[in-house]
Amino acid sequence: MEQGDLHQEKSSIHEELQTHLLNDHNHVHKGGLITMPFIIVNEAFEKVASDGLLANMIFYLMQVYHMEAVTGTSVLYIWSACSTGLSVLGAFVSDSYLGRFRVIAFGSISSLVGVSFLWLTSIVPQVTPSCSSCPPTPAQLGVLFGSLGLISIGSACIKPCSIAFGADQLKHHNNQRLIDSYFNWYYASATISTIIASTIVVYIQDRFGWRVGFAVPVLVMLCSALMFLLGSPLYVKVKVNKSPYSGFLQVLTVAFKYRKIRLHPGDCYNHSDDMDRVELTENLRFLNKACVVRDGTICSSGSNPCSVPTVEKVESLKSLIRIIPLWSSGILLFTNIVQNFPTLQAKKMNRNITSWFEIPAGSFSVFMVLTVTIWVMFYDRILVPFLAKFTHEPRGLQPKTRMGIGLILSIIAMVVAAIVETIRRDLANSITSVDMSAMWLLPQFVLLGLSQAFNAVGQIEFYYSELPKCMASLAMAVFMVGGAAAAVVGYLLTNIVDSITRQGGGVSWISSDIDEGHVDYYYWLFSFLNLLNFLYYLICCRVHRSFSSSESRLSHDVEEEGSNSIEDSL
Repeated sequence: MEQGDLHQEKSSIHEELQTHLLNDHNHVHKGGLITMPFIIVNEAFEKVASDGLLANMIFYLMQVYHMEAVTGTSVLYIWSACSTGLSVLGAFVSDSYLGRFRVIAFGSISSLVGVSFLWLTSIVPQVTPSCSSCPPTPAQLGVLFGSLGLISIGSACIKPCSIAFGADQLKHHNNQRLIDSYFNWYYASATISTIIASTIVVYIQDRFGWRVGFAVPVLVMLCSALMFLLGSPLYVKVKVNKSPYSGFLQVLTVAFKYRKIRLHPGDCYNHSDDMDRVELTENLRFLNKACVVRDGTICSSGSNPCSVPTVEKVESLKSLIRIIPLWSSGILLFTNIVQNFPTLQAKKMNRNITSWFEIPAGSFSVFMVLTVTIWVMFYDRILVPFLAKFTHEPRGLQPKTRMGIGLILSIIAMVVAAIVETIRRDLANSITSVDMSAMWLLPQFVLLGLSQAFNAVGQIEFYYSELPKCMASLAMAVFMVGGAAAAVVGYLLTNIVDSITRQGGGVSWISSDIDEGHVDYYYWLFSFLNLLNFLYYLICCRVHRSFSSSESRLSHDVEEEGSNSIEDSL
């Protein structure tokens, strides 16, 4: 009987080994460079479609749906918040349930349906207001918001999964240079896509109207979805794993459950069996209650505690909580970047380059993208080697220093924007009514691009340096949530300013006719808020430094205690 069981066990092991080897064999013959065009084209074309719609959408809402500037801006803020915020949900679903391929495929189809419905709003008269004085009906708004929602869902499925899905195709080839080359091409294609969307697509919308202008994103998105699906037989499709966020929820649940229990010096804590042992810190001490091994929490095997989070999970959650203050300091900077009022300013200004060519108002954001691209390359290739000699920092400047410089530049950008708008408005309302050149908007776009280059890249480097290696994928998720929070803050500030300044029958600062309003006052308000935000950032840096120094002291004490115990044993 025992021999039969042993033979059956050997047979099952043999079958499992064959299955494992077969899967590895399939992975070796799938993936590779042949899949890169399908993945990169999918993400790049989706970006052309979505960014091409966003750049000029404020004019479509105001001209076709007869929305006020505040209402249209609020819609775009919510759209941006959904597109960015849902990216975290898309990453969670792909990593925990459906896998990256299915989520990207679903997102591609969702975006295609969304841009198609949006295109129909420019073709079918029944889904838009019939006259300039007629407000849109609930059904018409439902079609509009439904199409924007489908585009947001598609973007949220593609953006967080595409780059990781591409890396999956190269992991089995054990060539780090190949993976690095893929990342470079991926980011280069993303930059080129944004430039094409902000220039060519916007120009087509301005030159040939909304019907043709919205048909371009439909064709582009159709190519994006077809390219990705055509490559399906070639892809390596990695199986889903356990959600990385479930451990955080477990820590919070157990810590809350034992919130009234006091910690004692002799408590036993649950460490993982991994080689990288993490010591429990005294910061955020209330979370330490989650990993205490108590009576009744030992499994029947007597080894690992049941339903008790490990010290490593607790410390991972602590590291995430510690970066939240500094993360929040970058929200207002991105609110500056996603504003639509510079586009309305450009519409009122002289945008002629020659007698026969006029820059579309929605294309001025391309100067910000070009500034970010050029500065990142200049900083990485020229400034970093030079600064490293003086700062002894491999990255040239520390991430927190770069974040602070970005915040200072955002203050200057808003001051410059306020001054330029003051001059523009005075000229527009003067007797001679002179049209100011739109080139005067370039300084604020360049400054905003520099502030983004310093702060955004500094943020990502800071998150990667502060979070454990097992949470590296969470760094980009935290960054994306910051973009969503910026859109929400922009929505709230816009509506608060509008409601306060139009009280008593006055003209709103952010009126649809910016010549009558005072967008310059709005910019001065943002300058002041950015100054307060910078002071808040300095406080956060000091608090974070105190956390870091206390951890360093603790780790030094642990090492010293360990060395003393070794000496005593000798």
